[in-house]
Amino acid sequence: MIARLREPLEAEAQWSVWLLVLLLLLAMYVPTYVVLARTVWQSEEGSYGPLILVAVLYVFWTKRRQLTQTTSLSACVVGVLLFACGLLCYVVGRSQDVLALDTGSQLPVTAGVALILGGWPSMRVLLFPVLYLFFAVPLPGVLVVEMTEALKVFASDAATQSLWIMGYPSAQTGVVLMIGPYRLLVADACSGLHSVLSLAALGLLYIHLSGPSGRIRAWLMASSIVPIALAANVIRIIALALITYYFGDEAGQSFLHELAGIVVFAAALVLFLLLDRLLGRLLSRSASTRSKQGNR
Repeated sequence: MIARLREPLEAEAQWSVWLLVLLLLLAMYVPTYVVLARTVWQSEEGSYGPLILVAVLYVFWTKRRQLTQTTSLSACVVGVLLFACGLLCYVVGRSQDVLALDTGSQLPVTAGVALILGGWPSMRVLLFPVLYLFFAVPLPGVLVVEMTEALKVFASDAATQSLWIMGYPSAQTGVVLMIGPYRLLVADACSGLHSVLSLAALGLLYIHLSGPSGRIRAWLMASSIVPIALAANVIRIIALALITYYFGDEAGQSFLHELAGIVVFAAALVLFLLLDRLLGRLLSRSASTRSKQGNR
């Protein structure tokens, strides 16, 4: 009886240590979150940032019972190195106003704390939320520009070819799409970068929380995120082009412009969930068929 009472008390004591460390880390990064809230999180590309933080805290909370304080020498050594590297990035980022470095320091700092406090077992438990913090890191401006330009060209090409196949008088010059008498500029906001990053964040979180059976299903789901997001963005541009073609320039630039983006992103999310259902059924049928063949 005493042993049974002691186990939950010990577990509670371990969890209280982790909670204290978590609160200290949050206090350490409050200034960083304030800067993010005033800058990056205000933009369309970084508007999902607060959701990343909430998701990380939620996953951490759901895994709190799996955390231990059984560390080892190798885990401590690697943890100290990671923590020192992350702390250096944090100091340089804060002092030099390099937001990407400041925010990105959360990954090595959190990983280092997990290794020092809980060893390799706790690091395996917290691997997903630690890596998931990557989505909260603002991308360097040069990388954003390159990715945006490449995605704009791809979206323009795909939308123009699709409209032409559908029988509409369409042409393209760079990122300018022409349909009938109208010319539509595929702007940075229509590149699809926001859709790719948002759907990737939501998709990976869904895969982790739902825990699809088997690595094949998980990898197929993860690899489908970018194609689905790109296809959804092309459909959005096609929809706006058709709205402009039939109802004029004002209709294409009205509230329908934003509504089309929301609807298409929601459709992409639904398509992702339907793909999960389809893969689940196909893989379960395949497993049952192999089982029947093995029993013969």
